[in-house]
Amino acid sequence: MPPFTVLHVCMGNICRSPMAERLLVLAARERLARRGDAAPGLVDDLLHSHSAGTGGWHAGEEMNPPAARQVTGRGGDTEGFAARKLRSEYIDAADLVLTATADQQEFVSVLRPDAGSRTFVLGEFGRLLPAVDLAGLPAAGVTPAAVYARGVALVEAVDAVRAGAGPLAADDLDDPWGRGDQCFGRVADEVEETVRPLAAALLP
Repeated sequence: MPPFTVLHVCMGNICRSPMAERLLVLAARERLARRGDAAPGLVDDLLHSHSAGTGGWHAGEEMNPPAARQVTGRGGDTEGFAARKLRSEYIDAADLVLTATADQQEFVSVLRPDAGSRTFVLGEFGRLLPAVDLAGLPAAGVTPAAVYARGVALVEAVDAVRAGAGPLAADDLDDPWGRGDQCFGRVADEVEETVRPLAAALLP
């Protein structure tokens, strides 16, 4: 049920998945602004982007500072973020699960085997998305029901393109934890290579 819900998963939930969570929201907000639909809170009505880690070592912590700098430096918001451990109910409630690596995709699939068709490595989803005929999706609209219907159909279409094939090694996001801003910037760029086209497909 609306809003369309995207769950981002990495290891500790302080670097990669928080960047993906907040950069997707930023991309959606920018799409709405281009359409002239920049009402406060509208993105939250249309899209729920959240994240978790496969481990709980950092539960309750803020986003890692270099990751936070990437989000805010690109115009996003880090307010209210707190790391948390992945729970099965987060997967159950998600319409799309995007993991940082293939290992984490497997972790999600073991935890919830029925979520396999809607769980992708983030780079894998971005690689397959251009092969989808967006004209065949439900009509776009700036209502929770329209975005939800379009999003669910989009995930089904990307899974059909995948056709049971596994992700490629290049689909994984490097773990930037403990590394410099340049590494975090490269990872954030790779995240945007997927979340921006995703937002564009949801809100054309």
